Amino acid sequence: MFIEKLQSFNNLINEFAWGWPTVILITAVGLILMIGLRFMPILRIPFGIRMLLNGDSDSKYEGDISPFQALMTSLSATIGTGNIAGVAAAIAVGGPGAVFWMWLIAILGMATKYSEALLAVHYREKDSLGNYVGGPMYYIQNGLGKNWKWLASTFALFGMLAGFGIGNGVQSFEVSSALAMAGVPRIFTGFVLGAFVFTVIIGGIKRIAKAAAAIVPTMAILYIVACLFIILININQVPLALSTIISNAFTGKAAASGALVQVVLMGFKRGIFSNESGLGSAPIAHASAKTDDSVKQGTIAMLGTFIDTIIICTMTALVIITTGAYELDLSGADLSIYAFNQAIPGSGILVTIGLLIFAFTTILGWSFYGEKCTEYLFGTKAITPFRFTWVVVVVVGAIAGNRGIVWSIADSLNGLMAIPNLIALLLLSSTVFKLTREYRFNK
Repeated sequence: MFIEKLQSFNNLINEFAWGWPTVILITAVGLILMIGLRFMPILRIPFGIRMLLNGDSDSKYEGDISPFQALMTSLSATIGTGNIAGVAAAIAVGGPGAVFWMWLIAILGMATKYSEALLAVHYREKDSLGNYVGGPMYYIQNGLGKNWKWLASTFALFGMLAGFGIGNGVQSFEVSSALAMAGVPRIFTGFVLGAFVFTVIIGGIKRIAKAAAAIVPTMAILYIVACLFIILININQVPLALSTIISNAFTGKAAASGALVQVVLMGFKRGIFSNESGLGSAPIAHASAKTDDSVKQGTIAMLGTFIDTIIICTMTALVIITTGAYELDLSGADLSIYAFNQAIPGSGILVTIGLLIFAFTTILGWSFYGEKCTEYLFGTKAITPFRFTWVVVVVVGAIAGNRGIVWSIADSLNGLMAIPNLIALLLLSSTVFKLTREYRFNK
């Protein structure tokens, strides 16, 4: 009864937070920034890679973590259930065509992510503990002025709450669901996962960044290799899979039933859930980077969207479509696991392991985002209580979660979090364009 009432209340919020107005706003901001930047985010991908590889040269600058660690921390928060369960959910509800819309929003999202990180470094400051802090709440306050502090506080409030959904409850629930298929009790998963999370986040951003830098690249490469192996087994199905994605974007099974809106919305929602461009979360990590170059950090940040959606989400989608698993009545991690098992019996365990590790790192990354939003609202004294509350929600989400309501609430909070950030990006776009056009990219 309570779940039904909660779902009904959330549906009202969701219609506003994730209806067409918000989707159009996210798309429009990405398009405006991409055009205003003269397609620099696409053209400067090689430059971003070069700057990432040369990130150690920034170690002499002030900051808390290296540029590479900043990217890995932001990727730790984005490479998670969105890449495995989220892609599967998009295909299950919107058909293969939803993947096309994930690609589109990711391309535009590169411009958004670049702008977010640039502003985060440009307007960052130090807190009372001597740590660098930044992100939408700070570039709203410091870039737009104190009269806009209400908007900064609005973002921080929604960011704090969103963390418990997108970065915590969803992650722990999908992990416990995947392990439950292997016979592991949810309560066991909840307490073990909570214990591991606590040991890392109690050490703050430096410990989180070290964990992310060690885990994320290794696991991402292993997951991509596993996907490529299955894709190679079904290589003759790849051209058909790609054509199905493109054609179904406009004429798929969901569109044929009069639900083209569902195809587009699911692609956009799951794409944004996956790479978080426009939400304002990633710049909170990039603000901690050891650098004095906001443009350089922006080019590094935009790689996160490319890696997350264009590469990893595409790998998952091709596995699901080439194996034919998308035609079954499955969703979330269950669909991804079935697809792997369909190609190579028993290989679904790789998805379970990947989901477990990705979700773990996502919980770590988002704990930092939520902590910084909480600190902005209540000061540094709120950091320790927040960390303990975060761990409690990890356990509760694993034990008592519900896929429908958990994902639905996460979507609502994403939308509410994105709106103040997108408004700020539009108002500060002239600063983004000016700093970018003055920059010498031949460095």
